[in-house]
Amino acid sequence: MAGCLRRSPVSFKARALKTEKREGWLVVLEYEDEAGGPWLIDLSHRPKFDIQDAKIDEIKPWGITIPQIPGHSVFEKGMLVNRMNRTQVSVWHLGGHAHEVPAIAGLTDVTDAVLMLALVGEWTFSILEKLSDMDLLDPRKTPPFLIQGPLCRVPCQIVVLRRSSDRSAVLWTCARGYAQDMVHAVMKAGEEHGIRAGGENLLSSFTQSVA
Repeated sequence: MAGCLRRSPVSFKARALKTEKREGWLVVLEYEDEAGGPWLIDLSHRPKFDIQDAKIDEIKPWGITIPQIPGHSVFEKGMLVNRMNRTQVSVWHLGGHAHEVPAIAGLTDVTDAVLMLALVGEWTFSILEKLSDMDLLDPRKTPPFLIQGPLCRVPCQIVVLRRSSDRSAVLWTCARGYAQDMVHAVMKAGEEHGIRAGGENLLSSFTQSVA
């Protein structure tokens, strides 16, 4: 795919300050005005995989043990592995450059078909509670964890990666056709809190010491 031009379905009304070409994508690392936050980050270029297998508990993608309980997630080696149900997991590559894809029969690369966004910083949950009835602050659940349900009335996989007063991080995926409507809704919901577009470089400070 390195020789192909790949386009994100997301377009922010912000000026890119630093960019990088990667695997056919033009990735925005930093926007001109990122002061303050919270930030909405486009991660649609990040490698994303779906794995389905009747014996999925015997599979260790990238050497990572899959969580046994649906709704549980694990973040290791820059990979976020989310247990969806008895036979299916999703894997999102969040850290560093792409690893070699393992030869797993039930693995499908869904990167180009799926939108991925991250909302990070203070007010993250105040913004998202306007857009979803899902309980992202359930005290019985320890981050990272997966919730499958609607955000902006769109079926999503939602992962609470960090949960703290000012260092919160929530990521979600959905079909890429909803991208611009999704972005518009989140930016509108976050206006009162000073939401702005963020580049990929912001994500690293929120994926460290995930808890």
